[in-house]
Amino acid sequence: MSLKSSNKTDANTYELEVTADAAEFESAVQKAYTRAKNRVNVPGFRRGKAPRRIIEKMYGESVFYEDAVNILAPELIDAALDELKITIVDRPEIELKGMSKNDGVILNVKCVCKPEVEISDYKGIEIEKKVKTVTDEDIDKEIERMREKNGRLVTVEGRNVENGDTVNIDFEGFKDGVPFEGGKEEGFDLKIGSGQFIPGFEDQIVGKAAGDEFTIDVTFPENYQMEELAGQPAQFRIKLHEIKALELPDLDDDFAMDTSEFDTLAELREDLKKKLEENAERNADVEIDNSIYDKLVEKMSADVPGVMFEHKIDEMIRDFEAKLSAQGLDLTMYLSFSGMDMPAFRKTFEEQAAKTVKARLALEKIADLEGITVSDDRLMEEVKKMAEHYRVSPERIMNSISPVDLSTDIKVSEAFKVVRDSAIIK
Repeated sequence: MSLKSSNKTDANTYELEVTADAAEFESAVQKAYTRAKNRVNVPGFRRGKAPRRIIEKMYGESVFYEDAVNILAPELIDAALDELKITIVDRPEIELKGMSKNDGVILNVKCVCKPEVEISDYKGIEIEKKVKTVTDEDIDKEIERMREKNGRLVTVEGRNVENGDTVNIDFEGFKDGVPFEGGKEEGFDLKIGSGQFIPGFEDQIVGKAAGDEFTIDVTFPENYQMEELAGQPAQFRIKLHEIKALELPDLDDDFAMDTSEFDTLAELREDLKKKLEENAERNADVEIDNSIYDKLVEKMSADVPGVMFEHKIDEMIRDFEAKLSAQGLDLTMYLSFSGMDMPAFRKTFEEQAAKTVKARLALEKIADLEGITVSDDRLMEEVKKMAEHYRVSPERIMNSISPVDLSTDIKVSEAFKVVRDSAIIK
């Protein structure tokens, strides 16, 4: 295997020509035969027992060539990248330039690599620590959240819908008088003012009474995920079954005893104040870290390939989907409720994705500049921590992650400590 040529066509793009000689190609063809022989039926032979020459005679000498190239390609590319000492950040584009039994394989490979990063003055960064002062109003808000958490929805009669009520409704959506897909529900509980539905929907239920049947007019947002409805007017026919309001418990010592370990409301308020102050301190520390990340992004210089930002957005969306799934929702449902299409949704992650990618690149560079290394013992220590956290064996962790990636994660963490410990906190 050899790197025949390399050409840097852009700041972070390389075009490589890599080759495997006849002997290496033959070895890959033999591997391809070994992997495929159990799937090939040859009359007169038990499955998996037909010799390679018989299969090649039946299906042609090149029957295993494509699989052989697929076996060779990763090995050829990895060897070339190691030789050039570059790391790719996206799946390479591979073009087969030549393939024969006598001459071997020639591949043309286009790949996007990690950018060169420059950074300086990352020690002694000045950051102002701002700790929020906890006020009586903050404590009152926390008390009110506790009351709402311990409240109960009760059916109300004798009045119409008010903002904050929960209504039980049937609804069906129509565009130009024709029902549209996904626009019908029965017995749906909707909290008025929650913003769960498209703008204008909930507002038009305010003032209605239980038993009312009515039609409301709405206009779908321009970026609504269903293109046929985006920006379009529609009508919803609604039947209002029930109005419920949140009944809150009285705010007294009994409330404190029922909802906490304290006997009096005064003790509960004092405890809440202490917890809010501790939380304010933690938040201030988090903001210091965020400020450091911002400063590092300002100080670093790199021509970052756009694909790195897109991959980070993909990762952030997967995390978001996992959180939705834990709540019994999916992304399609969320986009429908929020009135966004996927491009608009991806755009909401762009700023954070760019910051995360750039900060990571800056810290990787700092790790190099500081000569930070990770020993095998340190690596295994981290593996054991992860195994304990996920309650699986260390072997399972090792089989599911890349040691190189984990080592880089540790280096980045250590690099941030270097920056954080040297920062001047005012």
